[in-house]
Amino acid sequence: MKTSIYVLALGAFGIITTEFGIVGILPTISRQFDVSIDTAGWLLSAFAITVAVSSPFITSFTTKINRKFLLCLVMSIFVLSNLISAFSTNFTMLMVARILPAILHPLFWNIAIAIAFKEKGAKGVSTVMLGLSLATVLGIPLTTYAVDLFQSWQASFFLSSAISLIAFIGLLLFIPSIPADQAISTKNQVAVLKSPLLWLNLISTIATLAAMFASYTYITAYLEQITKMDSVQISMMLLLFGGMGTLGNWLMGLALNRNVLLTARVFLILLVTVQILAYYFGGHYIPMVILVSLWGMIHTGGFLVSNIRTTQSVPHHALEFVNSLLTSSFNIGISLGAFLGGLVSVYYGVHYVLWVSILLLTVTFIVSFVTFPKDISENEQASELKQVASPCEQY
Repeated sequence: MKTSIYVLALGAFGIITTEFGIVGILPTISRQFDVSIDTAGWLLSAFAITVAVSSPFITSFTTKINRKFLLCLVMSIFVLSNLISAFSTNFTMLMVARILPAILHPLFWNIAIAIAFKEKGAKGVSTVMLGLSLATVLGIPLTTYAVDLFQSWQASFFLSSAISLIAFIGLLLFIPSIPADQAISTKNQVAVLKSPLLWLNLISTIATLAAMFASYTYITAYLEQITKMDSVQISMMLLLFGGMGTLGNWLMGLALNRNVLLTARVFLILLVTVQILAYYFGGHYIPMVILVSLWGMIHTGGFLVSNIRTTQSVPHHALEFVNSLLTSSFNIGISLGAFLGGLVSVYYGVHYVLWVSILLLTVTFIVSFVTFPKDISENEQASELKQVASPCEQY
């Protein structure tokens, strides 16, 4: 594996740590700026919504710009925004500091995933997404611990800024110049929207992510109320969940290299099975420890499965644009899942949020059998795949 792909994974680690690191310090932020906890929660929600809205547009507007320059630009903005967050004197200033990097967030992600896919296929994408898994396992706990260690809420943002700075230096040193393909126009990229298969995959992505986060968003409440675990035990379970997710991400990359559609279907079946078992054995400590391990290992693979399944037949010149649509789909799915899970939790109890996931996963599994006849446009796409040279071939 080339060093450049590991550097991109480090960049993903920094970006995801910045996005979700706020979760661990929301109560502290709420007290610091004298706002309610749900208002403080908008520091995460506004970030996700901004990413979902900006993703297709920011990618289309930057097609003519050197890709290395854009990667470094985005990471430098993350360094700066975290510093501004640390020195914020009011909640509004902190919110603005959060939204600024969110606008450019999808640009890094879309370019990094496109480069990794062109270089090493599913294995390359899996390596970059390892940064996401590690951010969940290490980045978020570290930024939360920094607040307790230094007794200062600013410490979280200083640490996030330092991580982003290291990633920026890595990009500067190890990513070669990747000139934009001047022959690629926005019109050519948008042409892929004519594919019904693309739309089917994007809808499946939204449903998959909604299913994943309808239950995962409330896993802490589930373990607390149903399994009767205390705070220390829950922390260990979340660490176990994330650690197994790292292993699962690697295994999923290997499986996807063999058969994408079969792996996608097996993923859906396994996650449904774990959710059903968690529903029936949720009140038993030892079984839930085992199930949380399996749940974490399967869960993280959802990002990779959705990405590879959607991009496998996309012409190289449209990868960044399609990845931008995927980034939007991810964030829409996450928001939708959290919303639906919240509704069910309020009206029926947290025990039943698992059935939201089960239903959505079952529908997605059925949809996976929908096929479209090959037509001229698909043949043209296959031809373009062979003709369009990857800018990464300069490595």
